[in-house]
Amino acid sequence: MKILIVDDDPDIVEAIALAFSAEWPEAEVIADDGRSALRAIEKENPDVVLLDIGLPGLNGFDLLRRIRAVSDVPVLMISARGDEMDKVRSLEWGADDYLTKPFGYRELSARIRAVLRRAQALPPISGGGQFKAGSIYINYASHEVFASGKPVRLTPTEYKLLCQLTRNAGRVLEHDQLLTRIWGPEYLGELDYLRIYVRRLREKLEPDPQQPVHILTERGVGYRFNPQPPVPNPAPGPGKAS
Repeated sequence: MKILIVDDDPDIVEAIALAFSAEWPEAEVIADDGRSALRAIEKENPDVVLLDIGLPGLNGFDLLRRIRAVSDVPVLMISARGDEMDKVRSLEWGADDYLTKPFGYRELSARIRAVLRRAQALPPISGGGQFKAGSIYINYASHEVFASGKPVRLTPTEYKLLCQLTRNAGRVLEHDQLLTRIWGPEYLGELDYLRIYVRRLREKLEPDPQQPVHILTERGVGYRFNPQPPVPNPAPGPGKAS
């Protein structure tokens, strides 16, 4: 396994590297700065990236956006600030998780195992090879998703969430059900993760993300995929009653 640490604090990098050597003795730890991180992702093909928000020059948010333009590698953001907006912003821009410094090694290793598990475990193909609802088409066998005939690029976590919703189309899936199935039991109660990923799916798949017709919210309970969106009433024609 290759782990890329992007942090300008050498003490943090050394502490994380030492901690990793205890649990993953064969792991290759690559430490880099923000400017060369993109080259390291392309050259080294890491399994997971630990990315500090407070980098000098090119900050962690900007670097995250550049990473997501070229790679779906799992990214765990780390920050010295416990700002809720930093967490939301990180998740909205494609981070897989967020940790606030100082953090314990056990918590860090648990989070890394969780993001690796989500990235590597694709949903099973059993139960039908295709799904179609409105303008949305999914080929489960090839893991391809289309909206209005155009291919849609989803991250592994987005795809797993969509599969859970569509495999259970018409049924309400509770918040904790989805959090456990997609993120793992470590994330029970982390509703921000679920809300942000649902919003991202709507932006990529719904004709109008502000007025979703497929991915519906059941307030206080969870989410439901509606396979039969309402058909709009045709505009009255000449001679027809309005």
